[in-house]
Amino acid sequence: MVPDAAPYDALLLVSFGGPEKPEDVVPFLENVTRGRGIPRERLEEVGEHYFLFGGRSPINDQNRAFIAAVEEDFRTSGLDLPVYWGNRNWDPYLADTLRRMKDDGIARAACLVTSAYSSYSGCRQYRENLYDAVAEVGEGAPRLDRLRHYFNHPGFVEAMVDATLSALAELGDDVRHDAHVLFVTHSVPTAMNAASGPEGGAYVAQHLSVADEIGDRVRQETGHRYASDLVFCSRSGAPHVPWLEPDVNDRMEELAEGGVRAVVVVPIGFVSDHMEVIYDLDTEAAATAEKLGMQLVRAATAGVDPRFVSMVRDLLLERAAVERGEDVTRASVGALEPSWDVCPPGCCANQRGPRPALCGRD
Repeated sequence: MVPDAAPYDALLLVSFGGPEKPEDVVPFLENVTRGRGIPRERLEEVGEHYFLFGGRSPINDQNRAFIAAVEEDFRTSGLDLPVYWGNRNWDPYLADTLRRMKDDGIARAACLVTSAYSSYSGCRQYRENLYDAVAEVGEGAPRLDRLRHYFNHPGFVEAMVDATLSALAELGDDVRHDAHVLFVTHSVPTAMNAASGPEGGAYVAQHLSVADEIGDRVRQETGHRYASDLVFCSRSGAPHVPWLEPDVNDRMEELAEGGVRAVVVVPIGFVSDHMEVIYDLDTEAAATAEKLGMQLVRAATAGVDPRFVSMVRDLLLERAAVERGEDVTRASVGALEPSWDVCPPGCCANQRGPRPALCGRD
């Protein structure tokens, strides 16, 4: 049977963006931090992370590979739907992509955001970006619906389970059994976590649910429940503003003091190996482990794992059926229910004050 994506006639991948060459780095960081009053010298300091990798973020190439994989999945499944791509902070910008969609005659698109969890920066800010882009394009811009959060979709979780098992297998036989698993995500201000989701605290709660599910699946496969923690990376902002802790490096130092000789770092907060992964984990955390005399293996991100890729089709067809008024069974694993289609009022509130946003009830 041919999949039915009606009322959608396109998929829009919505992402963060990243510099493609050295001269892009500081302008890109200015886009990211606009309105925060961060001095140019600080941006140049952060830019050094990018210059270590030739002044090019890997995220855009990863999005291109992901789009190609989704297009192939759609094609082989009989789903005839174009895939577009727009970024928050760098080319292709959302408004430019929406203009192209308008010119192509796209009337209504489902949007997949490259952030799996609830938070202002991972959801509502993108919804604000979509509102701004539609307003900029004006009459004839496509109608946009955001697909639900997928942190607990089996296509994401099962890819991360296998990545964790593969990472554990890389450890030496003498340290594997007593290794510690560190589930890593991007730190955010504690106030942002407190405002995440419709009732607050969703960002941390969702990560803990995923970590617990992965830990339980690993136990089922290995017969051993590994000790684990949720830890954070990529803290930024003013020192006096509290952010989620512990930092991955700080926790590794504590573990080393307690005699832990090996860690597996599992980046559950990221869907691909972009800068926070290759710098904060593969570079900084790896250096910390070497200093501590600790073995470290970093698990892969979901990337273009076929289960993660096919998840996009599943979410799209699920939402299309909902919009047609049909009953659906929503795939999910773990203790938390599948996420909402339309964000409730006040969900992931903007701490700087309300701004209009699409794909929600306020």
